[in-house]
Amino acid sequence: MSEVLIQIRGVRKEYDLGRTVVHALREINLDIYKGEYLSVMGPSGSGKSTLFNMIGALDRPTAGTITVAGVELTALSPRKLAHFRGNYIGYVFQAYNLLPAYDAVTNVAMPLLFSGKRPDEAAARAKEVLIRVGLGERLTHRPDELSGGQQQRVAIARALANDPAIILADEPTANLDLHTGEEIIHLLRRLCREFGVTVITATHDHKMLDVSDRILWIEDGAIARLERREDVEISTGTVE
Repeated sequence: MSEVLIQIRGVRKEYDLGRTVVHALREINLDIYKGEYLSVMGPSGSGKSTLFNMIGALDRPTAGTITVAGVELTALSPRKLAHFRGNYIGYVFQAYNLLPAYDAVTNVAMPLLFSGKRPDEAAARAKEVLIRVGLGERLTHRPDELSGGQQQRVAIARALANDPAIILADEPTANLDLHTGEEIIHLLRRLCREFGVTVITATHDHKMLDVSDRILWIEDGAIARLERREDVEISTGTVE
């Protein structure tokens, strides 16, 4: 692996629910590398989403530190965290989260406009990235004119638009059929290589594990194990 991009040290996240304290994350220590494809697995409620929110600067830990590209997120003000999210993180969601009234170019250009790009610059960059994900002939199509796989490609293009260091993909194949899901998996793998972006995905899709560099299992808010892909035996329906 190359240089460490993300350092997570002693991270705990607790939610005080009155008489009960929920320990969402328990002493997480983890290094994630630049250009790595990391898949995160675990049952519902295991802490996957909480860990995603920490890395994506959407939430703060109760204790511990998260450092990305030399920037300690836990020390940033809300305004600086928002700037960090806009410039370092790209998000890909299970439900695509596209704006239904706008075409593909406008959906992809939106984060660029929010970051201060001129409309012509944002549109040019949006077209460039849409072409890279195979949608050069769908630039002016709205989400209701696109298939599920095409909508997810628009979402991936949007995540790449600001040239982020990290893409966080939350179950990106969950709403797709088998063939389309495989296309999206290999697209993410290719873009990870071509753009040098670090891809971190929460998934139950074993096909996605097959293209990963490492696989992280989380159970009850703690790291159960972390393994290189070549050390994991994957067959249909099972992971060993």
